[in-house]
Amino acid sequence: MNFINKLSAAWTANDSLLCVGLDPDMAKLPAQFQSAPDGIYQFCREIIDATADLACSFKPQIAYFAALGAEQQLEQICAYARANYPHIPLILDAKRGDIGATARQYAREAFDRYGADAVTVNPYMGSDSVEPYMEWSERGVIILCRTSNPGGSDLQFLNVDGKPLYQHVARLVAEKWNSNGQCALVVGATFPEELAQVRAIVGDMPLLVPGIGAQGGDIAATVRSGRTASGHGMMINSSRAILYAPQQAGEDFAAAARRVALETRDAINQYRAG
Repeated sequence: MNFINKLSAAWTANDSLLCVGLDPDMAKLPAQFQSAPDGIYQFCREIIDATADLACSFKPQIAYFAALGAEQQLEQICAYARANYPHIPLILDAKRGDIGATARQYAREAFDRYGADAVTVNPYMGSDSVEPYMEWSERGVIILCRTSNPGGSDLQFLNVDGKPLYQHVARLVAEKWNSNGQCALVVGATFPEELAQVRAIVGDMPLLVPGIGAQGGDIAATVRSGRTASGHGMMINSSRAILYAPQQAGEDFAAAARRVALETRDAINQYRAG
């Protein structure tokens, strides 16, 4: 099953637009995992198990693993998710951006080494930095468009022929680059007006939407701006707010993560109807 079909099925099966980000910060992990040789794997595995029926996708951020030399644990996490929850899309958040043979190696890393259903990429080296990922015709390519960070405006809001640059990126992906029909865009929840403008440009193309939870994006404005007519169309990511959820009486970290994931999924669903 290709990425878009798997994502569409997960939206429906779990009644969810929630993407659970896996950003393991060793300093924030429960104490039992900080000293364990495979503590990152154990922690992420429990988060996956606790939230799999509430999520439309999982998104490990490669930098959190690579900085700790934990790429092997990332391989184990990806293999675990594929084996136990094969119906949930796995997105490798790598934001790669290079050309030709180098881009092809990054694609091999994402799709062959980690077995990801999709990968995030940076478009600013142009079409030949994206084309190598398209060689995996069943896999998703999620392209940065209007990112959630304040500094994104430095470039993404530059005026180009009367339109901000991020809108040119959205149109380019929708009209020229999406040859396999497996593209999506990254558009931040912190800019709901721009999110609505991207949705108008790209139709029903999926949007990966970071910025709720710890980054403060408004759920109601995000869903109303980015949903499709069917009430789908988005993977709304929350990472830290779920992974390191404050524990209530009697809860362990996994139960707390599940509670916050459920609350977030349900809060999103309040605004999905037209």
